[in-house]
Amino acid sequence: MKSYMQKKETVERKWYVIDAEGKSLGRVATLAATYLRGKNKPTYTPHIDCGDYIIIVNASKVNLTGNKLENKMYYNHSQYTGGLRERTAKVMREKYPEEMVERAVKGMLPHNRLGRQMYGKLFVYAGSEHKQMAQKPEVLDVK
Repeated sequence: MKSYMQKKETVERKWYVIDAEGKSLGRVATLAATYLRGKNKPTYTPHIDCGDYIIIVNASKVNLTGNKLENKMYYNHSQYTGGLRERTAKVMREKYPEEMVERAVKGMLPHNRLGRQMYGKLFVYAGSEHKQMAQKPEVLDVK
C-alpha cells in the first residue's frame, strides 16, 4: 500500500482559538505547535506546511508553575559589546506577554524555512479580543 503524500495545493486550513487564561504556558504552546504543524490531521506530511491557523488570547493571564516567574530568564543580545539584556518571566508576563507565548511556540516548531512559514500562522493577543472574528475560529480546549 502506498503512503499518502499531501500536496501544498490541496491543504485545507481551519482557524482555531485558544484561551490561555489560567492555563500552563507549556500546555498552551504544545497544543498550538501541534496544530500549526498539522500533526493532528491524518493527512500530515512532514515536508509540507499542512497546519492550521492559531489565535491565542489572554496571553497576559498564562500560568507558570513553580518558581519560574522569578527564576526563568529570557535573553536578547544586540550584537554589540555589553548588549546582553536579561528579563525574568515575571517582567515578560507583565510587559511583553505576547512575546513570551510566541517564543514558547516558536521553540517547538522546526528551525528552518518550513518552521518560519508555520510561525506566520500564529496570532497572539494579550487581552480577550482578537481581529480574526470574520474567520469564525473554533475553540480549542487546553487540558
